[in-house]
Amino acid sequence: MVKAKTELKPAKWQITATTIRCELVDDFVTIMVNKDWSTKCAWYNRYKQKALEDKKHKFDKKIMLKMEKCNGPECSYVTGYRDKLIKEEFGEK
Repeated sequence: MVKAKTELKPAKWQITATTIRCELVDDFVTIMVNKDWSTKCAWYNRYKQKALEDKKHKFDKKIMLKMEKCNGPECSYVTGYRDKLIKEEFGEK
């Protein structure tokens, strides 16, 4: 999970999510943003983070190749969606 942007006021909503096509892993991913502006990528949590936490867990070769391309929590798709929501919430600065 990406750290919250603590210098910003919390959002007026609890959580929001979107599903996009991630070109890095060639799959659809769900990006979630919490009211404290912390973020999660469901694909990263399901595959790459699980692989990092449990070295014995086996994934098929196709998923392994995709995991190599995944940028994790600092992915431009994740931060881009969060930044878009910040602009919508507080207006252009």
